[in-house]
Amino acid sequence: MKEQWNQRYSSEEYKYGKEPNQFLKTELSKTKPGRILFVGEGEGRNAIYAASVGWTVDAIDFSEEGKRKAMKLAAKAGVKINYDVIEFSNFEPENNLYDAIGIIFIHLDEMTRKQLFDKLINALKKDGKIIFECFEKEQLKYESGGPKDPELLYSLEDVVNLFIDLEFEKLSKEKVFLSEGEGHYGDGMVIRFVGILK
Repeated sequence: MKEQWNQRYSSEEYKYGKEPNQFLKTELSKTKPGRILFVGEGEGRNAIYAASVGWTVDAIDFSEEGKRKAMKLAAKAGVKINYDVIEFSNFEPENNLYDAIGIIFIHLDEMTRKQLFDKLINALKKDGKIIFECFEKEQLKYESGGPKDPELLYSLEDVVNLFIDLEFEKLSKEKVFLSEGEGHYGDGMVIRFVGILK
């Protein structure tokens, strides 16, 4: 999988564009800046945006090419981000560290997903929030991106079970028009979730 993503990010074009995910941007506009973590951050569009509006940003991904392009984008934008290349299974975030965590289009097998998300919930401070957008299982009908393996897509029930320990601020399944580079373009079926650690 790592080599697949390195290859995907190897061109100088930004596969998912340089602009932040719209749902993330909207949610951050409602949130006082603090320390945020982006997981599976790829080429850096969301991390760079958060840094530009006052957040202290940590980011992880398993793609060296993703990091290379993210750091290039950060330099161009004149912002600093902390970006680590690490396998998700080896990631051990400090507990009670983050005011927010962005999880934007991460599609993992069920076991890896559960283990990672449990660690992320523990990494939140009290009143910290998780901002999550993913492709719902009906995305298989659309050509706007995402995995073609239904096991890697989410149902609303999956999201409820993954984040059951949080207070739900938002949970919706929505048909949206995506315009995020060539990687996500066109109509798509997504789940949008915001949860708070109380």
